[in-house]
Amino acid sequence: MSDYKIKDMIQDYLLDEGILREKLSNPKIEFGFLISFPPGLNNGQKLNIFMPKNKDFLIISIGTQINQDQVNTLNSLGEKKIHFFMNLRKLFLSKDVFFRIDSQNNRYEISDQIFLKSNGTISKNSLYKGIRKVFNVALYANTVLQEYCMGKISQDDITSGSDFSLYT
Repeated sequence: MSDYKIKDMIQDYLLDEGILREKLSNPKIEFGFLISFPPGLNNGQKLNIFMPKNKDFLIISIGTQINQDQVNTLNSLGEKKIHFFMNLRKLFLSKDVFFRIDSQNNRYEISDQIFLKSNGTISKNSLYKGIRKVFNVALYANTVLQEYCMGKISQDDITSGSDFSLYT
């Protein structure tokens, strides 16, 4: 199957669920999409799905820049800031995702790869399992961050815009 057909397939899957936000353009990728997850939320989490050039897999990624109030709190914790990033590393390893942690700039990125079938396709179920996996690991990391910041930041600052429960 050509890259064009897999691009259309992925785009159709994303449109079916109403999570496609825009197409990505980069000379290093065959195609890519910015999505908002979970479905139905106007302020859902932003994730990227893209296929690197000359590869037979998709990458699903999410980047997190820790907000300034939480950065200030982490900085006030001294050595516990290092513990926070060490705990993130352990979390990411235990969840079997790829990651990059930039503790100096207070950000991290989580990603996963999904290989295409031998016929160059991917099932909708496989794609959504990958999206949910990356989303859930990011949500878990956000919960760990909130625990480190408890008592230092008001509850409204911690939870505003970051409740991604599908059940609320």
